[in-house]
Amino acid sequence: MIPSPAPRAWALCSLGFALAALLLWTAPRDMLDWQAPLAMAQAWRFWTAAFVHWSAQHLLANLLGCAAVAAFGVAAQVPRHVTWAWLVAWPLSHAALALAPQLQHYGGLSGVLHAGVAAAALHLVWRAAGRRRSIGWAVLTGLSIKLLLERPWQGPTQFVPGWDIALAPLAHVTGAVSGLLCGAVAQLVTSRRTQRAVA
Repeated sequence: MIPSPAPRAWALCSLGFALAALLLWTAPRDMLDWQAPLAMAQAWRFWTAAFVHWSAQHLLANLLGCAAVAAFGVAAQVPRHVTWAWLVAWPLSHAALALAPQLQHYGGLSGVLHAGVAAAALHLVWRAAGRRRSIGWAVLTGLSIKLLLERPWQGPTQFVPGWDIALAPLAHVTGAVSGLLCGAVAQLVTSRRTQRAVA
């Protein structure tokens, strides 16, 4: 089944993230990753940090994540305003990392992917009904449990068995929160426009 134009935009956004990560795989990481002291003078880092990966395993995991988030958004039939919310959450996810100045470097798509999941799930909770709304609640609940189990309060980076890099659970939190906030704003703005059109 070919997705309708709005979910197709979500899928294309996911594909764009994946392609950018692949294209920048060999780019100089120090020029692109998130570094709080440099962020204001080198604002591109708010965006390019998502495309920096520290190992092939890290890159592969996030490429698979892009595919999963694309499938979720298409299945959820997310409208364009949710895709826009995801795009706005992208740099905000990294900006919020300034709350942890001890995090010297950050790179990867995981924060942005968490933002996408949160925004799409919120859409189902806000706009859908019945089983689809229940799926939205289930995804938000699962996401919350995952974030708690990662224990981001234990430090800016953590070594997890099976990974060849240190993970930054805080980025998952900042991504999810950014996705929820931007998604909520997008839903409210869209609701008001709809009410005005009806009135």
